[in-house]
Amino acid sequence: MNFLKRFSEQLYSLMRLVAGFLFACHGAQKLFGVLGSPQLARVPLMLAAGIIEFFGGLLIALGALTAIAALIASGEMATAYFLQHAPHGLWPIKNHGELAVLFCFVFLYIASRGDGAWSIRTFLMGNSVTYP
Repeated sequence: MNFLKRFSEQLYSLMRLVAGFLFACHGAQKLFGVLGSPQLARVPLMLAAGIIEFFGGLLIALGALTAIAALIASGEMATAYFLQHAPHGLWPIKNHGELAVLFCFVFLYIASRGDGAWSIRTFLMGNSVTYP
């Protein structure tokens, strides 16, 4: 699959955009009670999670303060896994924590890589900055 190497910057940006958007959707569920879920913002821990997910997801998707937002999001997902999923069993497939684990490591990778080619920062600066 070497032919995909020439598109690696664009594919990275697309992954960052999709992961950030989906994360923001989870935050919107918690904060606003949309997308088929009740509002959970009355519970302080869910309010904090909703804020990190919604605003962090938007920042990640747009490519603005990406490394910082992704590092915070990764930490939130690790915390969510150990608080909500791990008590129900060791394996993520058993405790339904695979999405939390996947988000955690995708965001850790994004935090290490930065904005990418298609980002607000790149658009405003006019170059291909990949890390703040």
